[in-house]
Amino acid sequence: MTVPTIPMAPNGPTVSRFIAGMWRLTEWRLSPHELLHYVQTCLDLGITSFDHADIYGSYTCEAMFGEALAQNPALRSHMQLITKCGIRLVSPQRPAHTFHDYDTSKAHIIASAERSLQNLRTDYLDVLLIHRPDPLMDADEVAAALSELKQSGKVLHFGVSNFAPHQFDLLASRLDFPLVTNQIEVSVMYLDLLHDGTVDQCQQRRIAPMIWSPLAGGRLFSSQEESAVRLRRVMADLSEQLGGATIDQIAFAWLLQHPANMLPILGTQNLDRVKTAIAALNIKLTRTQWFQLWSASTGTEVP
Repeated sequence: MTVPTIPMAPNGPTVSRFIAGMWRLTEWRLSPHELLHYVQTCLDLGITSFDHADIYGSYTCEAMFGEALAQNPALRSHMQLITKCGIRLVSPQRPAHTFHDYDTSKAHIIASAERSLQNLRTDYLDVLLIHRPDPLMDADEVAAALSELKQSGKVLHFGVSNFAPHQFDLLASRLDFPLVTNQIEVSVMYLDLLHDGTVDQCQQRRIAPMIWSPLAGGRLFSSQEESAVRLRRVMADLSEQLGGATIDQIAFAWLLQHPANMLPILGTQNLDRVKTAIAALNIKLTRTQWFQLWSASTGTEVP
């Protein structure tokens, strides 16, 4: 089964239902040729969206991806490149940074986007996200930066990451075009944003949230936390009902079932695990099964 594509938002980009996350590229230790093979295989499977951030790999991952893509530039027209800016890390790659902080000034946003374009070896970004809410964010200044990048054609669409609803609304109120996504943490082990209005806002605005850490950073498989132990026990029972579905497939199916059209980000270089995740698209949980997992995570029944 190939991964379907869906609109991220009304008049927004059409992206793949699963997104390939590039934050671990430095750990993968792939040659440019090996990384190109990974990218090509993802595209062949229908995963056309690749998630970056300027800071990934201490400011090195975008350039690694760009070097691989340069071996077959024609692939660029078949993919969506998503990246983020706004965090400043102390790094040998950025000697001017002396403290880990945030910068959402117009100058920093534009400079970051320009550098991402250079690193990724592309003329445009499909989506640029503000990486974290900045307590010093001047919404008018951010809007001016995003508008300039959009008018120049260097960035087609914009979104945010880890924003609460009121922070999303503040920035959206200053723009004459819509934000198309909020990249947030949700998993069967982390339900907070299902209950604080964040996911509700995505559904209200008909924007598909990108989901980071959809498998709880691997804790779902081995953690001795009570919630993880309960979940594994319930998933073992559900596996029999679902034709032998694996823990990760059940966890992905639980996210995919949500009407907000969640877009899980895959952080693995193992293409077999990518294919296993894709197979979760064939799994349809009943409402009872979905709530069994919710209850196993919380340790309670619904009120």
